[in-house]
Amino acid sequence: MSVPVDGVVENEGVANIKKSGRHRLLRGLHRMASSPSLAHVGRQRSASNPYSAHSTLSCVSLASSPTPFAQASPGSYFSHFSADHSSAPTTPGSPVESPGYDGIESILAVRKIEHPLLHSTSISLPLDVKRKAARTNMWEKMPHEIKIHVLSFLLPKELVRVSRVSKDFHTMCFDGQLWTSFDASEFYKEIPAESMAKIIVTAGPFVKDLNLRGCVQVEHYKRAEVLAKACRNLINATLEGCRNFQRTTLHTLLKSNEKLATLNLTGLTAVTNATCKIIAQSCPQLEMFNVSWCKHMDARGIKTVVEGCPKLKDLRAGEIKGFESSEVAHALFKTNNLERLVLAGCDDLSDNALQIMVRGFDPEIDVLTDRPMVPPRKLRHLDLSRCTRLSNNGVKALGYLVPDLEGLQLSGVTSITDAALEPIIASTPRLTHLELEDLPELTNSLLSEHLAKAACASNLEHLSISYCENLGDTGMLPIFRNCTKLKSAFIDNTRVSDLVLAEAAAMVRERATAKTTTQKGVKPVAGLNLVVYDCQNVTWTGVREVLSRNAEIAGRRNKPIQPTTNPNLYPSAEIISLKCFYGWQMTVDEHTKRVLNGDVGAANRLERKWALYMQANEEAGVAGANGRRRRRRAREAAQAHADEEDGDGVNTGGVFTGRRRARTAACAIM
Repeated sequence: MSVPVDGVVENEGVANIKKSGRHRLLRGLHRMASSPSLAHVGRQRSASNPYSAHSTLSCVSLASSPTPFAQASPGSYFSHFSADHSSAPTTPGSPVESPGYDGIESILAVRKIEHPLLHSTSISLPLDVKRKAARTNMWEKMPHEIKIHVLSFLLPKELVRVSRVSKDFHTMCFDGQLWTSFDASEFYKEIPAESMAKIIVTAGPFVKDLNLRGCVQVEHYKRAEVLAKACRNLINATLEGCRNFQRTTLHTLLKSNEKLATLNLTGLTAVTNATCKIIAQSCPQLEMFNVSWCKHMDARGIKTVVEGCPKLKDLRAGEIKGFESSEVAHALFKTNNLERLVLAGCDDLSDNALQIMVRGFDPEIDVLTDRPMVPPRKLRHLDLSRCTRLSNNGVKALGYLVPDLEGLQLSGVTSITDAALEPIIASTPRLTHLELEDLPELTNSLLSEHLAKAACASNLEHLSISYCENLGDTGMLPIFRNCTKLKSAFIDNTRVSDLVLAEAAAMVRERATAKTTTQKGVKPVAGLNLVVYDCQNVTWTGVREVLSRNAEIAGRRNKPIQPTTNPNLYPSAEIISLKCFYGWQMTVDEHTKRVLNGDVGAANRLERKWALYMQANEEAGVAGANGRRRRRRAREAAQAHADEEDGDGVNTGGVFTGRRRARTAACAIM
C-alpha cells in the first residue's frame, strides 16, 4: 500500500531506489513550501491582488557579517550547513537525503524593505502592458472635397499609380472632378488602353476640355464609341490625329455636346460637309473651328458652319478646296466676326474671292480716297501662305480695311510686289508678325522707305524675308535701327553682309542697357534670334562681331576683360542667338552656351582661338613663299581651337593638360 508523505505518494517496495533529479527537486520544493517558518518571507502584495494579501518582501542576507577573505565565519549560514548538514553521502549507494531546515530563522538574517510604494493600494502597469494611445488617421477624417483637392495636384499618370493603393484611393482617383481637363497628348504613351478607356468612361460626364491629339488608344472603333457616349459636357475638344475615328461615332459626339466652343478636327478623314451641317445645327456656341487637311470636305461646309455659328472667331481651313466660290466669300464678309483666318495652301483662292471677303459685292467707293466705304474687318491674324493664284489686285484690297491686323503671312505668293504691301503696312499700326518668305519681286525700298518708317515699326517683333534674293543691306540696316523690339529675323538666302550683323548686335546691346542697369547679377537671355545661313556676303568677321558683342560685359566697353568671380559682372541682359554657316555653327553654339552660363572668360577664349584658326586658314590658302610655315600655323591654330571647343582640358603654358577627346580625320575625296 502507498502512504502519502509530504504530498508525495511512495511505494514501500521501491523506497530505496535512487530518485531522479526531477523527483528530488520536487521533493525539496514540497518540503520548503510546507515549512511554517517561511510563511512570512516575501513582500506584501497590493490590495488588488486576487491571490494573497499576507506576503511581505524580504531580502535574505547569506552572511551575518562580511569577511574579507571570502571564508565562512563561525556564525554564518555556511558554517552551520557545512558542520551539521553535509550533502555528501555517507555510504556508497545510499539514497540522497535533503538537508533539514529546522531553526532556519535563527540562521538566516531577514531584513525587510520599507518603501513608500509598498504601502500604496495600487501600482502602475509595466510599459509593455500599458495601453498605447490610438493613432489618429487624418486622411480618413478629412472631408471628401479636401481629398479631391489634394489629389488634383497629381499628374494623370500619378493618379493611375495611386489608384492601386486601396479601394478608397481607386474610387477617389477616378472621381470625375479630377478629370475635368483631360489632355491625353502628354501621357497616352505611358498608360495602357484599358486605363484610358476606364478614365474616359468614369470621368466622361465631368470632362470639359478633351485633347486626344495623336492618341492611338482611341483609334479602335469600340473605344471611340465609348468616348462618344460618355462625354456629353465638352467645351474644348481636340481630335487631331485620331485617324480611325468613324463618321457615325464623330456625329454622335458632336450631337451630344451642344456647349462646344473649340473644335479641332485637323486631318480627320471622317469629316465631310454633312459633319459641318451637324456642327452648325448642334454647336451654336462654337468660337474656334479647325478643319485643315480634311480631304473629304470643301468650302461649302465652311459656309454652313459660318452661317450657323454666329460666335465663330477663329477659322482654320488650310488646304481646303472650293474657296474660289463667291458665295463662300460673301458669307465670310457678312459675318465680320472672324479674328483669325487661316487659308494656307488654298490653291483655289482667287483675287476676286479675296476682294469679296474684304469688300463684299459692289461696294460704294469714296470719291476723295478712292477706297470702298465698308465697315473695317476685325481680322487680327491672316494667313494666305502658298495661295499661288493671288496677285497684287487681291492682296492690295486688304489695305486700310484691316486696321487691327497683328500677323500677316504671305509666304509663297510669288507674284506680289511692293505695290501690294505698301498700303497694308501703312494702315496696320499693330502689326507685330510679318512673313514674306520666297517673294522674289520685293525690293529694298519696301523695307527702308515703308516698313522702317511705318507706325508698326516700333511694335514689330518677327520678320521673315528668307529667299528674297533682291533684299540686302540697304533694306535691312534701317529695319534694325528703327524696329527696336525685334525678337526674330529670318534673313537667310539674301544679300545681307557683315554690316547687318554688326547693326543687329548694336541694337541688341542698346536695348539691353536699361535691363542691365536695373537687374544686376541676372544671367543673359537670347533676345534676338538671327538666321543668316547661306548668305554669300556674310563672313566669319561678321560672325565674330556678334560673338564679341554677346560676351561683352555691360558697362565695361573698351576695357580688357579680366577673370572675375563677381556674380554681378555678367554680359548684357540680352544676346543674339545666331544661325550661320554649318561649318561655324558648332563654335557659335558653344560660345552662346558659355555666355548664357555666365562664363565670359571661356567664351572670349574660344572666340579668340577661333579667330586665330580662321585667320591662319586664310593665310595658308595664299600662294607664295613660306607656304609650309603658314600651313603649319594653320594646323596648330586648328588644334588649339578644337581643344578649346571640346572643353576637355586646359592649355597652360603651351602644354595641354587633361583628357583629349578622340577625333576622326576628315575624309578627302580626290
